[in-house]
Amino acid sequence: MNDFFDIIIIGAGAVGCAAAREVSRYQVSALVLEKESDAAFGTSGRNSAVVHAGFNNKPGSLMAKLCVEGSEGFEQVCRDLDVPYKKTGKILAAFDEEDMETLENMKKQGEENGCKGLCLINRSQVEELAGSIGGIGGMYSPNTAIFDPFTYCIALAENALENGVQFSFDNEVLGISCESGGFKIRTQKGYYTCKCIVNAAGLYCDKISAMAGADQYKIYPCRGEYFILDKIAEDLSAIPLYPAPKKGIGGLGVHLTPTIDGNIIIGPSAEYIDSRTDYSVTAKIMDKLFAEARELLPKLQKKDIIGNFAGIRPKQAPPTEGGFRDFIIKEEEKIPGFINLIGIESPGMTASVPIARMVAGLLKNTLDMPYKNDFKSRRIGITRFRNLTVEQQNECIASDPEYGEIICRCQKVTKREIREAIENPFGARSLSSIKYRAWPMTGRCSGGYCMSKIADMLINEYHMKPEEIRYRSEGSQMYAGEVK
Repeated sequence: MNDFFDIIIIGAGAVGCAAAREVSRYQVSALVLEKESDAAFGTSGRNSAVVHAGFNNKPGSLMAKLCVEGSEGFEQVCRDLDVPYKKTGKILAAFDEEDMETLENMKKQGEENGCKGLCLINRSQVEELAGSIGGIGGMYSPNTAIFDPFTYCIALAENALENGVQFSFDNEVLGISCESGGFKIRTQKGYYTCKCIVNAAGLYCDKISAMAGADQYKIYPCRGEYFILDKIAEDLSAIPLYPAPKKGIGGLGVHLTPTIDGNIIIGPSAEYIDSRTDYSVTAKIMDKLFAEARELLPKLQKKDIIGNFAGIRPKQAPPTEGGFRDFIIKEEEKIPGFINLIGIESPGMTASVPIARMVAGLLKNTLDMPYKNDFKSRRIGITRFRNLTVEQQNECIASDPEYGEIICRCQKVTKREIREAIENPFGARSLSSIKYRAWPMTGRCSGGYCMSKIADMLINEYHMKPEEIRYRSEGSQMYAGEVK
C-alpha cells in the first residue's frame, strides 16, 4: 500500500463508505482507515434499519435537508448496489389529544421540509394499515422504508474498492499532525500522508478532530437497547410503528420495526452513558422496552424474542439538554483540507449519500477532482437462495451443488453463500463479517447449528488455525486451544 494519498477518510461506517464511493468517481487517490476489522462494525451496524422520510428534523437544518434528499434517492442507490430495500410506510401512534397535536405539528414540519404524502389518520385507519394496535389515531408517512444496513455499508465499500479506493482495517488512528500542504497520520500500522482528511469517525469524531487541532467539539454517547423478535412481522406488523415523540429524549421513542428479513426489532431506549464501547443490554431497560412496546402492539409475547443488542449514538446534545443538534459538516477554517463530520446520528444513514456529495464539494476547495470516465456505479451482491423461486433454486443447485447444502437452517443459508461471504473483496473472515454478508447465525438458534460448520470451513477449506478465528475484531478469538 502507498503511504501518500490525496484523501484519507477516517471511519468505515455508512457515511465514511458513502464518502469513499463518492470520491471514487473522481481522479484522486483515496484511503479509508478503520479501527475495526470490517465496515459497519460501529453505529452503522447497530440501528433500526429505517430509511427516514425527514419529518422529525428542524426545518432549515442540514438534518432535514439531507434526510429528505437521501430518502428520495435511497431506492435507486440500493438498486445500483444490490441492497435489499422495501418501502413500507410508517405510522406514528397517538395515545391522547396532546400526542395528536404533536403529530399535527410534525406533519406541518415535514411538509415544510419537503416530505410528501404525510397525513393524520384516525384509529380505524390505523387499524386498516397496521392491524390492532394501541392509541387513538396517528400520522402516516408513506415514504418511509426499511433496508439492510450491513449490506448497504458493505456494498458502498465494495463499490468504492472496485473504483480504486483502498481500505485498511484493524488500523486505528493514533495521531494527526498538520504539515505543509497536508497531513501526516500515525496509526497502528504506520504513517500515512495526505492532502485532505475526511473525519467520518462517528462516536470518535471529536477525538479525531482534536488530534488535528479542532478541539471545540464534544460527543456524548447515548445507548439504545433493542429486542429482536422471530420472523413474525407478517403476523404482528409489516409496517414500522412509532409513538408520537416526547420532548427532551435522546431518540425517537421505542418503536417496532419489521426488518427486511421478516423479524421485528423493538427499541431503542435512550440512555446517556460514559463509555463509547459499552454495548451491554440490561434487564431493567429490556423490561421497560417490552412494556412500552406492548402499548403500541398489545398482542406482543415474550416467547417471540430471539435476541437483543445495543447501539450507541454520537450525540452533540449533552444529557442536560437532550434532543438533537444539527449535523456539523464543514472544512475547518483554521485547518484547510480537514473536513469535519460531527454528530452524524440518525438520520445519518438515510442522509449518507447526500452527505458524501457535500463532502466531495468541500474537497474540491483543495483538490483538482476531474471525473473518471470509467466509474462503475453497479455492484452485484451475494445471491439470496432463500428468496428465489423453487425453479430458480433448482437452477442454482444444478449449476453449483453447494447451493443444495444448507449451512444455516434458521435462515436457509447455503454453503455457496457462505463461501461467497468468506471470499469477499476485503478478505474479512471474522464470523461477524460472514454473518453480515450472508446472514447465518441470525435465526432463533443464534448460530447453535451453523457456527461450528462455518468454523470447519474456515479451518479445513481456508486453512485458518482455530486460534485465528474470531467473532468480530481483534480480541474476540473464538478458540484458545485444543482439549481432549
